[in-house]
Amino acid sequence: MLGSRELLPGTLDMLILKALSLGPAHGYGVLLRIEATSRGLLSLEQGSLYPALARLERKGVVTSEWGRSDNNRRAKFYRLSVAGEARLATELERWREMVRAVFNVIEAEPGEVQGGEA
Repeated sequence: MLGSRELLPGTLDMLILKALSLGPAHGYGVLLRIEATSRGLLSLEQGSLYPALARLERKGVVTSEWGRSDNNRRAKFYRLSVAGEARLATELERWREMVRAVFNVIEAEPGEVQGGEA
């Protein structure tokens, strides 16, 4: 578990896009979806989520429309655009590559090092 359940820098947009790839959701629903799919290991602040959603909408990777939430409140529902689907695919591949690289470093054993010896 991450110390304070904070996101790693640079992951917020990717997590929002992934959450929306599972289906349209209003802002708070995106937050809940990320927390649920992380099995409670990640926590988002509304103060960072809503500006990120607005930024993603301005970039054209997310679209929105007004509707009614489950509790019959007016809410803005977000969904991925075609550009958002492409960006998500790119972000996920970059993230997987970074995770593989970090994993390789932290799992390295003495004698496996090729070069860089001082």
